[in-house]
Amino acid sequence: MPIRVISGLAKGRKLRMVPGEGTRPVMDRVKAALFNILGDAVPGCRFLDLFAGTGSVGIEALSRGAERVVFVERSPMAIRTIHENLRITGLAERAVVLRRDVFKYLGHKPKESFEFIYIAPPQYRGLWKKTLLALDATPDFLFPDGVAVAQIDPKEYEELTLENLVLYDRRRYGRTMLCFYERPGE
Repeated sequence: MPIRVISGLAKGRKLRMVPGEGTRPVMDRVKAALFNILGDAVPGCRFLDLFAGTGSVGIEALSRGAERVVFVERSPMAIRTIHENLRITGLAERAVVLRRDVFKYLGHKPKESFEFIYIAPPQYRGLWKKTLLALDATPDFLFPDGVAVAQIDPKEYEELTLENLVLYDRRRYGRTMLCFYERPGE
């Protein structure tokens, strides 16, 4: 299944897949729905793409006018794919690609905050919960009123007890669920 940039500066560009079975790129219809929900808040925003895989979600944000996207991924093959996809789309100048473990990255005081954080870890390992709990423990990764979105299989969903983040929406698209968590403003 080819993946592509849906809208914006790089609209229609085909993206490379990470070799092997380790990543699960988001389907175009889910990505389109996500960005329709985020809407006009994307241009000019700072966006963090955790477990970035192919980089397609962060690249979509850049194509739609995000000021800066930070991609965090630990797989060397995925890192090469992200760099190649940024080259293909011509969007590398506003991107930072970090080869890091997500939990080590989230375990440090943030150097910057983001309006949006996208979380799409490998499925069925509880990593989405662990990631949200880590973000909840260090909420300054998100600006006040910032949004973290977890992409999971609906079978994985469960209510989480969080101090600083609030679930405000869930959307299901076949075998993909997007869960939206906000860091309430002052």
